[in-house]
Amino acid sequence: MKKPELLIPASSLEVLKVAVIFGADAVYIGGEAFGLRAKAKNFSKEEMAEGIRFAHAHGVKVYVTANVLAHNVDLEGAAEYFKELKNLGKTPGAKESAISDATASAVPDALIISDPGMFSIAREVWPEVEIHISTQANNTNWRTYQFWWQQGAKRVVSARELSLKEIKEIRSHIPQEMEIESFIHGAMCISYSGRCLLSNYFTGRDANQGACTHPCRWKYAVVEEKRPGEYLPVYENERGTYIFNSKDLCMIEYIPEIVDAGIDSLKIEGRMKTALYVATVARTYRKAIDDYFESEEKYRANMLWYQEEISKCTYRQFTTGFYFGKPDENTQIYDSNTYINEYIYLGYVEAVNEKGEACITQRNKFSVGDAIEIMQPDGKNIMTEVEAITNEEGEAMESCPHPQQKLLIKLTREPKPYDVLRVKKTEEA
Repeated sequence: MKKPELLIPASSLEVLKVAVIFGADAVYIGGEAFGLRAKAKNFSKEEMAEGIRFAHAHGVKVYVTANVLAHNVDLEGAAEYFKELKNLGKTPGAKESAISDATASAVPDALIISDPGMFSIAREVWPEVEIHISTQANNTNWRTYQFWWQQGAKRVVSARELSLKEIKEIRSHIPQEMEIESFIHGAMCISYSGRCLLSNYFTGRDANQGACTHPCRWKYAVVEEKRPGEYLPVYENERGTYIFNSKDLCMIEYIPEIVDAGIDSLKIEGRMKTALYVATVARTYRKAIDDYFESEEKYRANMLWYQEEISKCTYRQFTTGFYFGKPDENTQIYDSNTYINEYIYLGYVEAVNEKGEACITQRNKFSVGDAIEIMQPDGKNIMTEVEAITNEEGEAMESCPHPQQKLLIKLTREPKPYDVLRVKKTEEA
């Protein structure tokens, strides 16, 4: 059996580093243009170069999204963007042969593209780059996979509407060296392969250009044409009105079936998510995959740990999506559009000084005396207590109410760089 790649999303340089340390084999990110997560922080060219170098230094690949459905006005800019990515991290004016290995390692490993026009531009500008075809391209059959292979694509991301049986059939009809990538965890889009027009219709913000306002999560009513202003609630068996609100995908219990289907890359959704979400999901799937390839018995024995850990990140209940057949009414959430969120992210350890104090950029409030949890990449969760908090000016603080503040914190258990700090929510929180 071929061990599949674990592919993790990253919305920022901070999240990329956490993803790498917590078990990713590859990370996918967006630049400041042409990706479908315009509201994510995304990466400047400088951040992208730094992030790719960091990932490559740890043996992790980086893929850059350029998966918008392009309009005419986008085409010229796309060519320039691909040129910039090709030369990312290179010294201006330097010849190809003069580029050192360290500098060249800032170049992305692949582009993720859905639009045929964008694909052809990338091939013209950067013929040697590896191209992966986004799920937005509606990849639902083996003929489509063969088509993209003939055009020069290395990998195709399966449509989320496919079952494992269908994916296994695709694998039997495509070249062995061609790769299949499939989502195994995260939010599910109500529209076919994520190609949605609701956001554009309601708000003028085009989901296919990266500006989705997520109207599928809104509460809906019906208005009769001759009775304007009279709102009639939409009920499904009187359970509620969030009629487009899907549960989240989770396949942590089905790693053997995923591997058997011949999927090469296991993709996590979430380029809008925090470092805590990424650390939790990456670490849990990393351990599940590694355990299964050590022995299925070990994988089965640790199932309760995977289930408990995966539920510690934000989620909207769980479903297996289309993998075992068409979803039914049980895959929807009708009474709420909010996430279940049991833990609060405090920050990650950027460094530890000679006094054993952890340097963090604080994300949520905590205080001296609080019991918090150190989340480590190897699967350990260590309870500790905050002994002291010091700001950048060296002043002692009892609490830290200001987000993004640089702090030194002394804990009763010394953490390591890149450990994630979290605290379990109380009823008051």
